[in-house]
Amino acid sequence: MSTMARKKTFAVIGLGRFGTSVLNELIELDNEVLAIDINDERVNEVSNIASHSIICDTTDEDALVNIGIKNIDHVVVAIGDNVQASILTSLILKELNVEEITVKAQNDYHERVLKKIGITDIIHPEQDMGKRIARRISSRFISDTLELSKKYSLVELKATDKIINKKLIELNLRNKLGINIVALKRNDDILIPEADDYIKENDIIIIVGSNFSIEKFEKYLIS
Repeated sequence: MSTMARKKTFAVIGLGRFGTSVLNELIELDNEVLAIDINDERVNEVSNIASHSIICDTTDEDALVNIGIKNIDHVVVAIGDNVQASILTSLILKELNVEEITVKAQNDYHERVLKKIGITDIIHPEQDMGKRIARRISSRFISDTLELSKKYSLVELKATDKIINKKLIELNLRNKLGINIVALKRNDDILIPEADDYIKENDIIIIVGSNFSIEKFEKYLIS
């Protein structure tokens, strides 16, 4: 008889705008989430949303141990107004051998310190969103972009005359430019294309590749 896999558990430390957004999304995705903040008002605001919520000073190792943080699979440190508290909390989590830790960095200095203590999953929400918006509004063709890493992105582009009515196999973008068309948006549908499928007028193509290759593809579209 098969057994169901244990549901992954999350904790979000810091319930400001970003932390609450992460919390809400995790709950929407049907995850078990522990909400933590030193501010009782913030904890009360999410108490009816989170699986569990608790007031805790996460710079106190004993306090973190007492709330069972070592039993959490993935902890998001979203402390936004106290870099020192973010760093100390992250250090304690590392020392407690928490399996996965994601930390919101306030600035490059904060990120450098986090890397020094062994944090590898570091995000800059405002900076990343700024890049995403800037890239979208500065391109004639990009309708949306998602940065997968510093070098790779997933991008939605509007089909142009250069590629309309051509088969994917004919374009051969993977060999020519090193990018992959992973899906097509056609009207309200998302299509996973085959090699013999044609790109039609008004299609939005969704591609994955290095930022360098994507820039080359943009130039190809207007060449």
